[in-house]
Amino acid sequence: MGSLIFIIIVGTAAGFIATRMFKLDLGVPQTIAIGVLGALIGGWVLRLLLTALGMFAGLLGAILGAVVLIVLYQKFIEGKK
Repeated sequence: MGSLIFIIIVGTAAGFIATRMFKLDLGVPQTIAIGVLGALIGGWVLRLLLTALGMFAGLLGAILGAVVLIVLYQKFIEGKK
């Protein structure tokens, strides 16, 4: 419930700012609707991007970890042969 209230508050502010940026003369309900729908769409897109970046970061971390292990293996295990 708190999340919905937060989306409405942030969406209202975003709708007001966006309509002023584009110099649109809309009523209060239309401004709020644009802001709330924009907040929902923007939140979904941002979540999607963060998920994709998170998976990429995991892959990058795994590669770096493997490289560190290979370097340590070559230095300490193969170096003793």
